[in-house]
Amino acid sequence: MSTPQLVPPAALPTLRFVAAQPQHHAAIAALITTPEELFLVHPAGHFPWDDAQIAGLAASREQLTVGLLEDEVVAFANLYQVQPGVSAFIGNVIVAEAAKGRGIGQALVAHMVALCRQKLAAEPRLSVFSANSRALLLYSKLGFVPYGVEPRQDWHGNTLALIHMRHSLPDAVDAGI
Repeated sequence: MSTPQLVPPAALPTLRFVAAQPQHHAAIAALITTPEELFLVHPAGHFPWDDAQIAGLAASREQLTVGLLEDEVVAFANLYQVQPGVSAFIGNVIVAEAAKGRGIGQALVAHMVALCRQKLAAEPRLSVFSANSRALLLYSKLGFVPYGVEPRQDWHGNTLALIHMRHSLPDAVDAGI
């Protein structure tokens, strides 16, 4: 299998990742535009996503990160179930609809992988719903492979799969992801 060609964050010179602050909460919440999208990103959330729900994430998760493009919040992710030296899950990965297709999601996930590996010496993991094919394809492209599946129900009560994935390219951080 050939190494995927990835767009390093440097290819987006105006994109930067910073720790999310309370003043970013409203902009993070605004990244979610439908109840279906919220379910895929944060199934325990309630639409519309709001400052209080983001503050709840801030209290229970780590490394809350926003992607800023020209100082506008265009992306968000965080870590949960962090076990330094073992594993950490990348969660709530969101890219603004208007910013999709520009490599921002790829750069954000690469940034979170680097945080896991470099800061925590942890294997990056994530979980994604089978209905989220765009995310599944991105994560596979970035070197994530499935290691488990569990049944879940969507917002309509339909059964779908929650696919657990781990990052299989431990040297990828040196290669720009």
